[in-house]
Amino acid sequence: MQHFTAHLPDEHATSALGAAMARALAPGLTIYLHGDLGAGKTALTRALIQSAGHKGNVKSPTYTLSEPYKVELDGQPVNIIHYDLYRMSSPEEFLDAGFREDFNGRNVCIVEWPEKGEPVLPDADIDIFLTISGAGRDVELRASSAIGQLCLQRLQFQPTP
Repeated sequence: MQHFTAHLPDEHATSALGAAMARALAPGLTIYLHGDLGAGKTALTRALIQSAGHKGNVKSPTYTLSEPYKVELDGQPVNIIHYDLYRMSSPEEFLDAGFREDFNGRNVCIVEWPEKGEPVLPDADIDIFLTISGAGRDVELRASSAIGQLCLQRLQFQPTP
Protein backbone atom coordinates (compact mmCIF):
# COMPACT_ATOMS: atom_id res chain seq x y z
CA MET A 1 0.00 0.00 0.00
CA GLN A 2 1.52 3.32 -1.04
CA HIS A 3 -1.58 5.39 -0.43
CA PHE A 4 -4.33 5.52 2.19
CA THR A 5 -7.35 7.82 2.51
CA ALA A 6 -10.12 8.06 5.09
CA HIS A 7 -12.70 10.40 6.55
CA LEU A 8 -12.23 11.00 10.28
CA PRO A 9 -15.61 12.14 11.57
CA ASP A 10 -14.39 13.34 14.98
CA GLU A 11 -11.47 13.69 17.40
CA HIS A 12 -11.92 10.08 18.53
CA ALA A 13 -11.32 8.83 14.96
CA THR A 14 -8.24 11.06 14.66
CA SER A 15 -6.88 9.58 17.90
CA ALA A 16 -7.64 6.05 16.64
CA LEU A 17 -5.63 6.72 13.47
CA GLY A 18 -2.73 8.02 15.58
CA ALA A 19 -2.86 4.84 17.68
CA ALA A 20 -2.92 2.66 14.55
CA MET A 21 0.06 4.56 13.14
CA ALA A 22 1.98 4.07 16.40
CA ARG A 23 1.64 0.30 15.98
CA ALA A 24 3.05 0.56 12.43
CA LEU A 25 6.06 2.80 13.15
CA ALA A 26 9.62 1.82 12.34
CA PRO A 27 12.84 3.49 13.52
CA GLY A 28 14.19 5.98 11.00
CA LEU A 29 10.78 7.03 9.70
CA THR A 30 10.25 10.66 8.65
CA ILE A 31 6.64 11.88 8.54
CA TYR A 32 5.46 15.23 7.21
CA LEU A 33 2.11 16.64 8.26
CA HIS A 34 0.34 19.05 5.91
CA GLY A 35 -2.84 21.00 6.61
CA ASP A 36 -4.27 24.33 7.63
CA LEU A 37 -4.35 25.58 11.22
CA GLY A 38 -6.84 23.48 13.16
CA ALA A 39 -6.77 20.56 10.69
CA GLY A 40 -5.62 18.10 13.37
CA LYS A 41 -1.86 17.78 12.85
CA THR A 42 -0.99 18.11 16.53
CA ALA A 43 -3.95 16.01 17.68
CA LEU A 44 -2.87 13.16 15.39
CA THR A 45 0.76 13.45 16.53
CA ARG A 46 -0.23 13.55 20.22
CA ALA A 47 -2.27 10.35 19.84
CA LEU A 48 0.57 8.66 17.94
CA ILE A 49 3.21 9.55 20.55
CA GLN A 50 1.05 8.53 23.51
CA SER A 51 0.04 5.28 21.81
CA ALA A 52 3.71 4.56 21.10
CA GLY A 53 4.23 4.46 24.86
CA HIS A 54 5.03 7.98 26.05
CA LYS A 55 3.59 8.53 29.49
CA GLY A 56 2.71 12.12 30.22
CA ASN A 57 1.80 15.26 28.38
CA VAL A 58 2.57 15.73 24.69
CA LYS A 59 2.79 19.44 24.02
CA SER A 60 2.88 21.28 20.74
CA PRO A 61 6.40 22.47 19.95
CA THR A 62 5.08 25.71 18.48
CA TYR A 63 7.60 27.87 20.35
CA THR A 64 10.40 25.38 21.02
CA LEU A 65 10.31 24.05 17.40
CA SER A 66 10.98 20.48 18.59
CA GLU A 67 10.05 18.13 21.42
CA PRO A 68 11.69 14.69 21.84
CA TYR A 69 9.93 11.69 23.39
CA LYS A 70 11.60 8.40 24.36
CA VAL A 71 9.59 5.27 23.55
CA GLU A 72 10.22 1.62 22.64
CA LEU A 73 9.42 0.22 19.21
CA ASP A 74 9.72 -3.56 18.87
CA GLY A 75 11.72 -3.62 22.11
CA GLN A 76 14.21 -1.00 20.89
CA PRO A 77 14.58 2.45 22.50
CA VAL A 78 13.67 5.12 19.96
CA ASN A 79 13.25 8.88 20.07
CA ILE A 80 10.15 10.31 18.44
CA ILE A 81 10.92 13.94 17.72
CA HIS A 82 7.98 16.22 17.00
CA TYR A 83 8.76 19.41 15.06
CA ASP A 84 6.47 22.37 14.47
CA LEU A 85 8.12 24.72 12.00
CA TYR A 86 5.21 27.18 11.75
CA ARG A 87 7.08 30.02 13.48
CA MET A 88 10.38 29.39 11.72
CA SER A 89 11.34 32.40 9.61
CA SER A 90 13.83 30.64 7.32
CA PRO A 91 15.12 27.13 6.54
CA GLU A 92 18.51 28.19 7.88
CA GLU A 93 17.01 28.24 11.40
CA PHE A 94 16.44 24.48 11.02
CA LEU A 95 20.10 23.97 10.12
CA ASP A 96 21.40 26.37 12.78
CA ALA A 97 19.45 24.48 15.47
CA GLY A 98 21.18 21.24 14.44
CA PHE A 99 17.88 19.50 13.74
CA ARG A 100 19.12 17.85 10.54
CA GLU A 101 21.29 15.56 12.71
CA ASP A 102 18.10 14.11 14.25
CA PHE A 103 17.15 12.58 10.86
CA ASN A 104 19.66 9.78 11.34
CA GLY A 105 17.89 6.52 10.53
CA ARG A 106 17.20 5.77 14.22
CA ASN A 107 14.76 8.48 15.31
CA VAL A 108 11.18 8.86 14.16
CA CYS A 109 10.83 12.48 13.04
CA ILE A 110 7.38 14.04 12.67
CA VAL A 111 7.29 17.48 11.08
CA GLU A 112 4.38 19.92 11.04
CA TRP A 113 4.62 22.70 8.44
CA PRO A 114 7.50 21.04 6.50
CA GLU A 115 7.21 23.61 3.70
CA LYS A 116 8.85 26.12 6.11
CA GLY A 117 11.98 23.94 6.12
CA GLU A 118 12.30 23.38 2.39
CA PRO A 119 14.75 22.79 0.79
CA VAL A 120 16.95 21.75 3.74
CA LEU A 121 14.63 19.11 5.22
CA PRO A 122 15.36 15.48 4.38
CA ASP A 123 12.74 13.78 2.20
CA ALA A 124 9.64 12.40 3.90
CA ASP A 125 8.91 8.69 4.02
CA ILE A 126 5.22 9.44 4.56
CA ASP A 127 3.29 12.62 3.80
CA ILE A 128 0.04 13.06 5.70
CA PHE A 129 -2.49 15.55 4.36
CA LEU A 130 -5.30 16.64 6.71
CA THR A 131 -8.23 18.68 5.42
CA ILE A 132 -11.15 19.96 7.45
CA SER A 133 -14.34 18.35 6.16
CA GLY A 134 -17.60 19.23 7.88
CA ALA A 135 -17.32 18.45 11.59
CA GLY A 136 -14.40 16.07 10.92
CA ARG A 137 -11.44 15.84 8.60
CA ASP A 138 -10.25 13.94 5.57
CA VAL A 139 -6.84 12.34 5.73
CA GLU A 140 -4.53 11.06 3.03
CA LEU A 141 -1.27 9.20 3.69
CA ARG A 142 1.26 8.81 0.88
CA ALA A 143 4.38 6.66 1.16
CA SER A 144 7.40 7.78 -0.83
CA SER A 145 10.07 5.32 0.32
CA ALA A 146 10.47 1.65 1.19
CA ILE A 147 10.20 2.32 4.94
CA GLY A 148 7.12 4.47 4.35
CA GLN A 149 5.54 1.70 2.29
CA LEU A 150 6.32 -0.80 5.06
CA CYS A 151 4.60 1.46 7.60
CA LEU A 152 1.48 1.81 5.44
CA GLN A 153 1.42 -1.95 4.80
CA ARG A 154 1.49 -2.53 8.57
CA LEU A 155 -1.22 0.09 9.19
CA GLN A 156 -4.41 -1.53 10.47
CA PHE A 157 -7.10 1.11 10.66
CA GLN A 158 -10.77 0.97 9.87
CA PRO A 159 -12.37 4.43 10.01
CA THR A 160 -15.78 4.68 11.60
CA PRO A 161 -18.59 5.53 9.17
